[in-house]
Amino acid sequence: MDHSRAPVLEALQEFRRRGDVVFGPPGHKQGRGVDPRVAEILGLDLFRADVLMLNGLDDRRESQGVLSQAQELMADAVGAEQAFFSTCGSSLSVKTAMLAVAGPGEKLLLSRNAHKSVIAAVVVNGVEPIWVHPKFDGERHLAHPPEPDDVRRRLKEHPDAKGMLLITPTDWGSCADVRGVADACHAFDVPLIVDEAWGAHLPFHPELPAWGIDADADLVVTSVHKMGGAIEQSSVFHLQHDRVSPEVLQQREDLLGTTSSSSLVYATLDGWRRQMAQHGHDLLDDALRRAQRIRGTADSLPGLSVMGREVVGAGFAADLDPLKIVIDVRELGITGMRAAEWLRAERHVDVGGSDTCRISVSITHSDDDETEQVLVDALRALVDRADSIEGPSPADVRLPKPPALELEQARLPRDAFFGEADHVAAEDAVGRIAAETISPYPPGVPVVTPGEVITAEVVDYLRSGADHGMLVPDAADPSLKTFRVVARAPRS
Repeated sequence: MDHSRAPVLEALQEFRRRGDVVFGPPGHKQGRGVDPRVAEILGLDLFRADVLMLNGLDDRRESQGVLSQAQELMADAVGAEQAFFSTCGSSLSVKTAMLAVAGPGEKLLLSRNAHKSVIAAVVVNGVEPIWVHPKFDGERHLAHPPEPDDVRRRLKEHPDAKGMLLITPTDWGSCADVRGVADACHAFDVPLIVDEAWGAHLPFHPELPAWGIDADADLVVTSVHKMGGAIEQSSVFHLQHDRVSPEVLQQREDLLGTTSSSSLVYATLDGWRRQMAQHGHDLLDDALRRAQRIRGTADSLPGLSVMGREVVGAGFAADLDPLKIVIDVRELGITGMRAAEWLRAERHVDVGGSDTCRISVSITHSDDDETEQVLVDALRALVDRADSIEGPSPADVRLPKPPALELEQARLPRDAFFGEADHVAAEDAVGRIAAETISPYPPGVPVVTPGEVITAEVVDYLRSGADHGMLVPDAADPSLKTFRVVARAPRS
């Protein structure tokens, strides 16, 4: 196919050339009605590009096929059979993908290290989750993707399961053996969905980990805004084989998605695909070399330890995305959360993620010599000033042993979430069934999901974390002094 084309961008250019005057949404009329104070900050071109697909970029019948052509080009660029754009972010795309495979009351295998959006999908869709626990790295206090044998075992235990959802790469860059998991699923003739939100760049360079479609997954969801070049909320479904019906997927997306799709998202997805198809290898080649230099410099600084391929050699992960640089800061005597706050306040550097032990930064094709130098200088300053940085030490957060994170699922998440609930003091929550999701953020992987039995170790971890800077935005009480739990049946 001709990857010099960008159908959505071309349609926008033609719309401007014609000089159409629109008497429908959006109400700002391509910037005519925008408050000048808003335009001064955002720019009028943003609003000029905000055009509906119907009776705008395309006609009433969508007979020009603007969006369908752009999606066909995306599928061709990454080797998928079909691709569909979503403007609601992968949080919604994952919900749609799950619902396309398993309906209410049906079983679906899920990586327990899933993002909170997956747990939300379990609640909204009403599926019965069959958890596949990740591989825990006790030294780093980190969860890596589950292995094919874990998936195979759970499928044997639940032969009525409708499929599997696998998360790879993780927020920390560790990757699953996607082909091995796909083989395990296909042996039971069920589809593999891959939540590859952090992997939109993977198809475009051979030195990067294999991406889901190449590794025989059936349905792959990517967030192009994370490691690609499209704006926030840009997401793509990639589909192959016949285990997931394209018709069903589109109907489920229509059920959950917006009817006011953003042409800004469509246009940037289209443009990013063209850029990667034409120049992706060279751009990512530069990014890989840059990331390698940054890794070497950071790892040489006293008190910093960069996670590398030793996690692959130790069997924790099948591969590692080298563009995700994960830096353990515990030897500096500060938490990753405090390191992130200091870097922002003192060096104007915003890292991608942080927790008790570490910070992470993402290197993309957009980085250059300037951003590289800013990051390296900031890390050197962090090391030099660590002794003067006030705040909690990693020891202040009582990290649980890995087995303590495998909580008992006593009730279906949907039933627990929508049922009657009580709010109890943290110390009284031990032994009770959670009626809420509790996700330290970032990265937003729940420690507790609705229906799980809360333990003393988990309460201790969450309370000590909240006291020392952990952000838990989805808890009913973000301070975690109280927990929302399933109400007990009244005594007769």
